Amino acid sequence: MELHIVGTNAITYPAMHVWDWRVASYLFLGGLCGGLMTMSAVNYIRRPSKKPSVDTANAWKIPVLIPILLTIGLIFLNLDLERPFHAFWFYLAFKPVSPMSWGAWIVLIIYPLLIAYALAALPDDIRSNIKYPSIRNAAEFLKPHLIKLAKANVIAGVLLAIYTGVLLSSLVARPLWSTPILPVLFLTSGMSTGAALMIILAKTKEMKLFFTKIDVWLIIAELIILLLMFYGHYVGDAAHQQAIAPFFSTSHEFFPYFFSIIVLGTCLPLAVILKFLEVTGDHTEELSTSSLMMMNFSAVLVLLGGAIVRFALVYAGQLSGYSAYM
Repeated sequence: MELHIVGTNAITYPAMHVWDWRVASYLFLGGLCGGLMTMSAVNYIRRPSKKPSVDTANAWKIPVLIPILLTIGLIFLNLDLERPFHAFWFYLAFKPVSPMSWGAWIVLIIYPLLIAYALAALPDDIRSNIKYPSIRNAAEFLKPHLIKLAKANVIAGVLLAIYTGVLLSSLVARPLWSTPILPVLFLTSGMSTGAALMIILAKTKEMKLFFTKIDVWLIIAELIILLLMFYGHYVGDAAHQQAIAPFFSTSHEFFPYFFSIIVLGTCLPLAVILKFLEVTGDHTEELSTSSLMMMNFSAVLVLLGGAIVRFALVYAGQLSGYSAYM
């Protein structure tokens, strides 16, 4: 349903923003978790001939971190609900045409998979120190199924990252969000931020360089998809053209959106350059301090870019008709 409100002013309808930083944070953390699920799983299921030395930071800490980050994101989403204790109604029915219903059920299915994946990834020394026998026995039972769980996490991670974009693109009353390329953008951005965090937490040179090579192409793809999204709006109807206008206006009202594009257009290309220098450079047995700093800095730029994409699109998509653009 599309609702048109006329005669709006600061008294009768002071705000048109429905979703704020809490939803934007959930979308960012959801995409990041989807990327981490896929990238950490790729680390386990790679061909043995290309598998580097075991990196303990990625061997079990990432699978344990994913459900924690997803829980934080869901807490933000729950805080945005007017009646958070009524969320259980999502699970009393499944509506195939409702993105909200799909999201609720996807998360419900993913959570047990994440817990099983985290338990299976625990190393022997950590698993033996678990105080609760039931958890320790479950971890021992799941250990032989780690590769199968990793393969399932690849699919689940892609679904989670795509869903964060589907949630926005399904709202056709918001022209900025109403584009089929938005789920693809969020998927690519989620995979890129997941690879970036893997780089930051990795301890070995092989692991950092492996995910750096992956992230180079993901960032390039993200930039191309972002440009295509803006181009699609530019050649669209008047409503879609007006939807992207705030990103290209330096007025006081729209300056945050203009600044977000400037930052995004700076940090992502810079991250690509730094990552390309890393993967093409000559490295010794261990990475130098300067190389580590450069690699981690470029990964931080990618995380910043992923956050900007979510926050800028969430807020810009809800701009009301108080300016000359709308």
